[in-house]
Amino acid sequence: MKISIITVVFNSVTTIEQTIQSVLAQSYKNIEYIIVDAQSTDGTLAIIDKYKDKISIVLSEKDKGYYDGLNKGINLAKGEIIGTLNADDRFASNQIIEKIVDEFTNNSKLESVIGDIAFANNQNKISRYYSSKNFNPSQFKLGIMPPHPSFYCKKNVFERLGLYQPQFKLAGDFELLLRYLWKNKITFKYVPLLMVYMNKGGKSTDSIFTNLLVNNPEVIKACKMNGLNTNMLKISMKYLLKINQFWGVNKHA
Repeated sequence: MKISIITVVFNSVTTIEQTIQSVLAQSYKNIEYIIVDAQSTDGTLAIIDKYKDKISIVLSEKDKGYYDGLNKGINLAKGEIIGTLNADDRFASNQIIEKIVDEFTNNSKLESVIGDIAFANNQNKISRYYSSKNFNPSQFKLGIMPPHPSFYCKKNVFERLGLYQPQFKLAGDFELLLRYLWKNKITFKYVPLLMVYMNKGGKSTDSIFTNLLVNNPEVIKACKMNGLNTNMLKISMKYLLKINQFWGVNKHA
């Protein structure tokens, strides 16, 4: 079973190499690795070029943002399963893809899996643990979703239900997961596995003000697009529910 991993990147010279290395180090070898670059100017492309013989596809051209880049990668992908790895993140171990593929292999009706991620520094010291363990699709109305970097899905679902909506700046992943898991009720399984170490300071985690002013209105828009009733008060509840992500992080270290 081939699995396609997509990395969308723009000017990530300080982190892209560890991202690439974490993909190449995976024990599962039938991986199609696709990097979609938005014409980086900071030396990112030079690092990618070092590994060009081990990367399946490198596309470097202007795009309309992160979700447009993901769509380009999905359209190029030949794998039966598709997942993403952000350009400043890395897999938590060398067996992640092997374990993900096992889930699909053992259940032919399974359409997607979700798992856990952690926000950590370069020494893998965890400051926040984001788990999908208690996720239920009804939580979308509260602005709660499974961590996007832990979402792996069969390509035929993308073909059937459509790709990311590039008009979103931050909530395109929320909208797609809502459309797939809540509106269309695709099958999913929680895998109790720390999949990704995610660096702090990404585009959707940079400040509370960004979430309040950009992300939350987009979340409400995504819900409305898919027929889910919510409001700003309900969406704001997610901050209280997220407190548990900061408790007990040491047990995951």
